[in-house]
Amino acid sequence: MEPLIQSGAALVVLIFASVHLFSPKLVFLDHTPRSIWLSAAGGVSVAYVFVHLLPELSHFSSLLEPGDETGAHESSAPWIYLMALTGLVVFYALERMAQQQAGQRGATSPAGAFWLHLGGFALYNFLVGYLLEEQLREEGVFGMLLYAGALGLHFVVNDRALYGHHGARYLRHGRWLLAGAVAAGWLASLGYEIPEAWIAGGFGFLAGSVVLNVIKEELPEERESRLWAFALGAALYAALLLAL
Repeated sequence: MEPLIQSGAALVVLIFASVHLFSPKLVFLDHTPRSIWLSAAGGVSVAYVFVHLLPELSHFSSLLEPGDETGAHESSAPWIYLMALTGLVVFYALERMAQQQAGQRGATSPAGAFWLHLGGFALYNFLVGYLLEEQLREEGVFGMLLYAGALGLHFVVNDRALYGHHGARYLRHGRWLLAGAVAAGWLASLGYEIPEAWIAGGFGFLAGSVVLNVIKEELPEERESRLWAFALGAALYAALLLAL
């Protein structure tokens, strides 16, 4: 079973890395009003978080007993949801920093802002890669395919936003950094196992991050986002998850 899990996780890593490397070719998505495909992809990502990942966090909190080996919290549930809040706040701060440094969306950002912004997303991708095998154990092959689909679409949304912030610098360095971070996270999971409480916290951080990174792309008025496409993507993917 373990070789099968590792092979499945390696395949998903390859898919995620390919998304980062080839998404710059999807220039037809960059227009106003917002592409229906990006809005639909955002809806899929949010549906995955609220219909599947957040209930999964509740499952984790029921498995972890108070006084877990982290010793950091008296109860596991607040720890997990605190990490979800942390993920949301961290990526909100990174987005605000990127906008302020660039002055306006679409302007080329300074090098320092670029590396700080991309460093946050590299950590995000490292976490995704590290949690892949745990996700496969929990969900099985079909569940992992749904996960890979939702996160793959989410990465496309992120990539188009990062390209909008950083332009050619993202093409030269950023996409390679993000692709490598996913692979590095998976490789780290092969050699180092962290306590289950921290795995649960990692899923919490990921949930909060996904929500913020999708909403920040859909809400700005100047984007003229496609509400119907966002809602349809969310509804169809939620229905698929609930039907399983």
